[in-house]
Amino acid sequence: MDLKILCTGGTFDKVYYDALSDYQIGEPQVEWILKQAGVNFSYEIESILKKDSLEITHEDQEHIVAKVKTERCNKIVITHGTDTMVETAQTLQNVKDKTVVLVGAMQPARFKDSDATYNIGFATSAASILSSGIYIAMNGQLFNADEVKKNRDAGRFENK
Repeated sequence: MDLKILCTGGTFDKVYYDALSDYQIGEPQVEWILKQAGVNFSYEIESILKKDSLEITHEDQEHIVAKVKTERCNKIVITHGTDTMVETAQTLQNVKDKTVVLVGAMQPARFKDSDATYNIGFATSAASILSSGIYIAMNGQLFNADEVKKNRDAGRFENK
């Protein structure tokens, strides 16, 4: 396996339920995206949480850290909601000898105008070439976990 993808939910995997006028976390969308793209590398996808990032607790972040530390694959992409992605990335900073790239979406992957497809392609490419460390891949840029912030007003991630 070239890459492990851990899914935690977030906007990336949100589904709109019209009858309820509500968004809920659905099944991971990454597999569908990668199949549509016809990628030619081996990967494994595992759903480890199904939460909006505003609901992710410190215990959930520690669960993510434990999962990453015990993962055999040393190239890992984590789909994550954007609201607490930076905090989770910072929690992962004590993970050594692995390349971990967190990625999310501002619009659900199922939406036609979503950034999810571009972001996951960018994140998987980044994970394959980066050296060990914890990164965030959003808006066509790579950030180190301790040098990034989400700019809610602009709807993007940027350097601190």
